[in-house]
Amino acid sequence: MVWNIEQFKGVFVAMYSAYDEAGEVSEKRVAELAQYYVGSGIKGLYVGGSSGEGILQTVAERKKVLEAVVKAVGDQLTIIAHVGANSTKESVELAQHAEKCGVAAISSVPSIYYRLPEESVESHWQAMINATSLPFIIYHIPQTTGFDLSPTLYRKMVVQEKVIGIKMSAESVYELQQLKANAGKEFLVFNGPDEQFLGGRIMGADGGIGGTYGIMPELYCELDKCFIAGEIEKAQFIQSNINRFITRLLTFPSLYGACKAILSLRGIETGSPRLPLLSVKEENWSELKALNLEIEELIQVLTEKSDELGV
Repeated sequence: MVWNIEQFKGVFVAMYSAYDEAGEVSEKRVAELAQYYVGSGIKGLYVGGSSGEGILQTVAERKKVLEAVVKAVGDQLTIIAHVGANSTKESVELAQHAEKCGVAAISSVPSIYYRLPEESVESHWQAMINATSLPFIIYHIPQTTGFDLSPTLYRKMVVQEKVIGIKMSAESVYELQQLKANAGKEFLVFNGPDEQFLGGRIMGADGGIGGTYGIMPELYCELDKCFIAGEIEKAQFIQSNINRFITRLLTFPSLYGACKAILSLRGIETGSPRLPLLSVKEENWSELKALNLEIEELIQVLTEKSDELGV
């Protein structure tokens, strides 16, 4: 089977969760959030991953979120569904549901909590791959899953026709470059760490999937355009500012709580993050407002008055 690999190259927002005031999944808010990104320049949405709090939701909730996203923007953006769950049974169920929804691809982390041997992770992923006709994207994030993807397992996965890429969220651009170089076929590598988007692109990534993209997609899209155009100095300027914003976001009780609060300031309500993830405290709101203003000002400069950058 042949897939259009080009539809996966570029900037993908790792979409946040969207709840009502009672903390229940709000299909209306999910749809409004998805529509917020249409026209921002992004290639697509990665639904149900870390930023989407998928691991904190029930299977039924995850299905509801994906259905709302696809209904709202499935004909305008490329949708990748993260279907990884702790049990293989639930992961397969989510994979099959994603195919029925009409997503472009599925993706999964290894099962978390248990420190699993490679055979377990391989069978876990393989069950999802075999359950649908969709292409599969490995999600490699050892700092949270505790699982390091070995060259042996990587080669076993990559040779399969359905395995078309990897979301590489480990923190080494050397590892990213090696994954790209050793694939042995046309193979997508998505940069995961937002703070090294440019480094990942330089070392061979085909694009990126990230959580902070959700509050500044225009900056990442402009950064990507600069890289493609060879405007590396301007790209460095944008990445440096993005990193400055990320550093400040990390000072709040939770990154996701801060990002969702910034969206609220823009009139996009997504509710509080699900516990144990924390919301922004009342005393932090003035600082958050100042940060949001800085982000919006840079977006305006880049999209409307780029000649003022001086780079």
